[in-house]
Amino acid sequence: MSKTPNRKKSFVFITSIFTWMMMLHAGHSYASNTPDEQKVVFHHIDSLYNHLQPADTRPAAKVFRDGMIGYYAIKQKNLLENNRYITLIDFSLPSTERRLWVIDLENLQIVQHSLVAHGRNTGGEFAVNFSNTISSKMSSLGFYLTGSTYHGKYGLSLYLDGIEPEINDNARKRTIVMHSAPYVTPKFIAQYGRLGRSYGCPAVPPSKSKAIIQTIKDKSCLFIYYPVPSYFAKSKYLGDQLFTYEGAANSSM
Repeated sequence: MSKTPNRKKSFVFITSIFTWMMMLHAGHSYASNTPDEQKVVFHHIDSLYNHLQPADTRPAAKVFRDGMIGYYAIKQKNLLENNRYITLIDFSLPSTERRLWVIDLENLQIVQHSLVAHGRNTGGEFAVNFSNTISSKMSSLGFYLTGSTYHGKYGLSLYLDGIEPEINDNARKRTIVMHSAPYVTPKFIAQYGRLGRSYGCPAVPPSKSKAIIQTIKDKSCLFIYYPVPSYFAKSKYLGDQLFTYEGAANSSM
């Protein structure tokens, strides 16, 4: 296991990657960068991933890479106020697995690794359907900004703002928020073979909800991942980049 970098070194490393991203994004979208430019970005983000600790709880490399590409693009637009953390949710995993990560980018530490529910009409144990439509009771993919907190039906909850047009930008209208839920627990899984489901909200365990929400509130980046080509084709932060992954992974890892 590699030694965890100290906070100052992590900050310098991440800042250098952000500088690269600003140069590569200047005046054009990510998808318009050349393959060689994309390789540089992938190499830096993969290096960051390889320093992430604990190593045995890391998300999939591709999930982290996509999340960080979007994070830097969003940061470049000065949309982030809480830029220390990124939250990743991997809905390609079954609901019985911990598929939410809160990552401290200053210290390259996974500070939360948790169960998270998907929408009722998104699937059973596995998430398969996604929608931005009001009353769909489905999860929406893509990049969000976390908002302020409030106390609702499930206690402390967190507003989420979808920032991808036609993908998740109805989040506020749909009241898509992060909240705790009694159906997001190992006990529920033991009884039913899967988590319970929400109306589209990324619901988290009651035992972890306060810590997660207080950490990521106030305009941090949250990314919900699923490997569906139509999302990547429409995303304003990732673009249609699926064709680049095989070559980049082989050359830069």
